[in-house]
Amino acid sequence: MKLIQNLFRLVHCAMALLFACAALLLIGIGARMGWDTIAAGFDGAAALGIIEAVGLVAAAVVALQIAETIVEEEVVRDADISAPTRVRRFLSRFFVVVIVALAIEGLVATFKALHEDPTQLVYAAVLLVAVGVLLAAWGYFVRMNGMAEKLEPEAMAEAKSEDEKLK
Repeated sequence: MKLIQNLFRLVHCAMALLFACAALLLIGIGARMGWDTIAAGFDGAAALGIIEAVGLVAAAVVALQIAETIVEEEVVRDADISAPTRVRRFLSRFFVVVIVALAIEGLVATFKALHEDPTQLVYAAVLLVAVGVLLAAWGYFVRMNGMAEKLEPEAMAEAKSEDEKLK
């Protein structure tokens, strides 16, 4: 059984490494886009180029945060995600990253639509509404999960003790 657990850790490490590499590539592409945009001059097109570069960097943040979460939760802590405390913490980290990235992408889409094709504003608005729905769903999840944690105070204590592995 220990061999299988180590194999899963190795797979998680590989996934985290791939996410981190994707983040670095996105950062590089975003930086290159930003540099090329600035080199072309300061005008409306430059603003759109910078906004698109910001969107790429936001996607890089998501990829890097997912890599960090995988390493901390699956490799360092080797956590069991069945307890309500563990689920809430894991999903909360993931939701924060996704919601922020989608909100930034919604703003990028809004600016791009305003300057290029106003008919695309509907799609940007739908994306931003979806961000609001995700945020509300996350809040509801945290509230309901908090109630479940009151039934298992020892799980919260165990989760906090595992945080020491990260220091």
